[in-house]
Amino acid sequence: MTTALREVPLVPAPRLLGSLRELLRDPLGLSVRANRECGDVVRFEVGPPGLRASFIGGYHPDAAAAVLDASGSEKFRKETNPYNEMRKIFGNGLVTSQDDDWLRQKRFIQPLFTTRRVDGYAATMADEIERYVSERRSRPAGIVDLFDEMTNLTLPLAVQILFGEDAGRMTQVLHETFPVMSRAVTLRGFAAVRTPLGFPTPLNHRVRRERERVYRICDEIVEQRRASDASTDDLVGRLVAARDGADALSDSEVRDQILIFLFAGQETTSLALTFALWLLGRHPEIQQRVRAEADEVLTGSPTSEDARHLAYTTMVLEEATRLYPPVPFLGRRSSAEVDLCGYRIPAGADVAPSAWVIQRRPDLFENPEVFDPDRFSPERKKVMHKYAWFPFGHGPRGCIGQHFAMLEASLALARLVQQFDFETPPGQVRLISGVTLMPVEGVPCQVTPRW
Repeated sequence: MTTALREVPLVPAPRLLGSLRELLRDPLGLSVRANRECGDVVRFEVGPPGLRASFIGGYHPDAAAAVLDASGSEKFRKETNPYNEMRKIFGNGLVTSQDDDWLRQKRFIQPLFTTRRVDGYAATMADEIERYVSERRSRPAGIVDLFDEMTNLTLPLAVQILFGEDAGRMTQVLHETFPVMSRAVTLRGFAAVRTPLGFPTPLNHRVRRERERVYRICDEIVEQRRASDASTDDLVGRLVAARDGADALSDSEVRDQILIFLFAGQETTSLALTFALWLLGRHPEIQQRVRAEADEVLTGSPTSEDARHLAYTTMVLEEATRLYPPVPFLGRRSSAEVDLCGYRIPAGADVAPSAWVIQRRPDLFENPEVFDPDRFSPERKKVMHKYAWFPFGHGPRGCIGQHFAMLEASLALARLVQQFDFETPPGQVRLISGVTLMPVEGVPCQVTPRW
């Protein structure tokens, strides 16, 4: 006998605007409270009557598995408003594409992100880390915004790996264009009402202008690489040269992959480093363990082999991204009526498994608010639910650049702690969630050179 599916419980909210105000003010706290008070699968209603939208939060690891695993990839698709806006603004790259487009792109791109290929970028990573360390040491000790600092490390590094000798042409353009484009994805993606991108609003005009600016310089670089006989080892060169039999990526497809990689990859690495350092600044004994490991392992310029020996440093990053996942919610849209943990999900519903909530569940992590990197020891990871920790997503649509991000972050974290003392002042960081987790007023930390 088939058990009837339950209706998803509605999160109580004011009648006029539903959960809109609370979602705008504190979506992370609202999600934790909704899980505690309403259950593992809940429904939010947002906006005024007549313009009201709804979406479903998934707060159990089994819900995340149902949505993100291979078995759910046809039932839950990347057709939510934030993905649609990302596709319009940054292009139809591997993160945003679907179906045959995604399969075709993955065949080209997967070989470029094997462990061996990514390890080949370690020397470039080391050079950029040393550039940042040297520049940071030239400044006096003081309180800095860690998110700004880590962006100043990770963005030039990503641009160098992507564009090689053309990095200088791109860096300033990206500094000026990407904040506008990224902010537009969030504003448009989560708006109750959105105008077509071609509609002449001030925001739309600015987005189109900055998008065309970055598209133009990317297209010029790709065209020049295509016309040149010389092969290059940066990612643009590898994408231009990539083949699947007789098939190759078009110039616009190469551009889309570049921009999506920058948008999805650089910011997540920056956030992981930001909160790892902020937490270490609160826990000097853990910071000292990272430093001792770095002093033992990093005896010269950091290498990919060194990263494999930075076991505790990696555990710190895993624990930091448990507490502060760079992507707190992973949205999908149901293509048909489905069963989600015993609840009926109608076709066309937006469903968002939440790493922020799941990774703070007390039934998965004892004292979940406590920063404890030893949770990620090899022995404890063996018995961990597959979806207890998924800051990079999971399943067939999980982040293809996870090894790249962890290699970069582990080398950078070890080297920074080796060179500087980090001390976090009292108080919490105010956070908001759009496509990624974002600090509202910076992430303050005292940074002091060690000698």
